[in-house]
Amino acid sequence: MKKLLLLICILLPLSLAAQERLVRNTDPSVTAPDYIRAASLYGKTMVIFGDSYVQNHLRPIEESWHYKLAEKYNMEYHNFGWNGNCVAYDRTAENFGPPMYERYKVLPDKADYVIVCAGHNDADRMARNGEGTDLFREKLIVLCEGLIAKYPGAKLCFVTPWRVPREMFPEMTAVLLEVCGSYSIPVFDATRYSGIYVWDEQFRSLYFQGLRDTAHLNDAGHNLFLPKMEHFLLGL
Repeated sequence: MKKLLLLICILLPLSLAAQERLVRNTDPSVTAPDYIRAASLYGKTMVIFGDSYVQNHLRPIEESWHYKLAEKYNMEYHNFGWNGNCVAYDRTAENFGPPMYERYKVLPDKADYVIVCAGHNDADRMARNGEGTDLFREKLIVLCEGLIAKYPGAKLCFVTPWRVPREMFPEMTAVLLEVCGSYSIPVFDATRYSGIYVWDEQFRSLYFQGLRDTAHLNDAGHNLFLPKMEHFLLGL
């Protein structure tokens, strides 16, 4: 019995991690200005899927740009972020989960907006393994085709990682832009248009969760980035 309870204690967090981190249902009693209520995002369902950019790493999800956007537009919000998760690489043994090209199948069946933030951990893994982009490309194609089949009526988009000054990040981003472009999936290229200066130490001290962090924004960083994504999503 003790062994069974121990096994449940180990497996339950992993099971929960594979599911959504948070659901915020639309509240019809919420009052908003007319220009908000008239916006294309208002009252819609958002599914955001990805890695620690989505989970928000060590900070509450409520500080993230995507949660704040959902709150502003009174959206139903589903967060499927998982720290360390990859598009192509299975990291279940490290508690970072199965790859996104498989994991997308647990997402809700219905959504108005599906946002994928991915690639950071794949780039690091490619660099660590001394690999090229072939596997990433192959599995990204599987993910794109799977999401299109699952959500034919939704507004689907990807968001690239920041311009991280490390090996394989430019190559990973180029593949992400190319593959998504070949499927007519809009991409917000955060390496060019985010206004997030990862390479600058003073910038990181103000807007990242730690001085050595090159991935995770703090509350102020999310506030800085939010208008860029808001404008992008309103234009889909």
